[in-house]
Amino acid sequence: MARTAERGALDGVFLADIPALHGDVGHGPGQALEPSMLLTYLAAATERIGVVFTGSTTFNEPYNLARRVLSLDHASRGRAGWNAVATFFPDAARNFGLDTVPDPATRYRRAEEFIGLVHRLWDSWEDGALIADTDGARFADPGRIHAAGHSGEFFDVAGPLNVPRSPQGRPVTVQAGASPPGVALAGRFAEAVYTPLLDREAARDYRARLAGQARRYGREVSGIRLLPGLTPVIGGTEAEARARFAALEAGVHQDARQLARVARTLGLDPATTDPEAPLTEAQLSGPPPDRLPTGFFRTHAEIARREGLSLAGLAARTIGGHRSVVGTPERIADEITAWWTAGLVDGFTLLPDALPDGLDAFVDHVVPILRERGVFRHGYTGTTLRDHLGLPVPAPSYEPSGQKGATAR
Repeated sequence: MARTAERGALDGVFLADIPALHGDVGHGPGQALEPSMLLTYLAAATERIGVVFTGSTTFNEPYNLARRVLSLDHASRGRAGWNAVATFFPDAARNFGLDTVPDPATRYRRAEEFIGLVHRLWDSWEDGALIADTDGARFADPGRIHAAGHSGEFFDVAGPLNVPRSPQGRPVTVQAGASPPGVALAGRFAEAVYTPLLDREAARDYRARLAGQARRYGREVSGIRLLPGLTPVIGGTEAEARARFAALEAGVHQDARQLARVARTLGLDPATTDPEAPLTEAQLSGPPPDRLPTGFFRTHAEIARREGLSLAGLAARTIGGHRSVVGTPERIADEITAWWTAGLVDGFTLLPDALPDGLDAFVDHVVPILRERGVFRHGYTGTTLRDHLGLPVPAPSYEPSGQKGATAR
């Protein structure tokens, strides 16, 4: 699948991760290979496509995670990204010596300190600090290597990192939060954002909120790639696409796990919620329980309210929690082009309805149409994930030693 995506010149392969055995594994998969190990293998099996690693700010330490992601970046020659998540799953907490996850405010304060420290560690080595002069017996210039010297609420880290600077300046930082603290975190640190946006109104609202938070931290939203999830259901004709969607929808209606997923997103008990009855205002008015992903709650509640959906209808409408589009390759291309040309998004996070054939259909039939319309590249024009996303190298978090008055912190 990574090679198929690379054949379509897609930006990257993104792996979500929950560090726990979760869900009803008696009836469906709840396991996952460790993503940095798997992505290193995928990087070796490909040449250009990016590899985006999900690493929790709740259950990791900044130094180890910074080293792991930067090592992946070097192994892939500058193709790595880090999806920073403030994990909220209680089952994961119990695997790390905690009774439950910290409250949202604590998790996001920790995430803010964590990401800033990781960036500082990635900037430990200036460009040119690695000399590798065997004749002169000089490996590196210590004056161009910077200690973190960090002491904060959650972490005390001396640094510097023992890995040289990234081939792309710094691995790309990705963030997925849609809640108010998640948007604030994205505005401060993110270079790409994954989020559920189920219609144009939601996209406009999110773009405006993200821009406001970016300006708060002296950034422009043009430096952040907004990439909401999109599930295309593709058929050779409209009838074929509808039949494929109907089969998926029937599976959702019969699949208690999918209904339970949506019920939990809304903070409802699946055992006591009629899956076929329209959801009531009381069920959709929240606020969601304390440790639910509030961004998903908000987007799901809004579309269920506008369209009068039942629990089963909402599960089928979203397919995995994100927007779905059903139709021919031309219809899928029309939707992608319309959102992009309207300035609502910078692209999409592709979530095929089924693998591998859903990805094959997109690359073989939708990508050529987008290329014909001049809205998608015919091939890679750069070698790094930062190149693919059109992102500049961020300013380092140190004062370069070549400038007067510089110090190693």
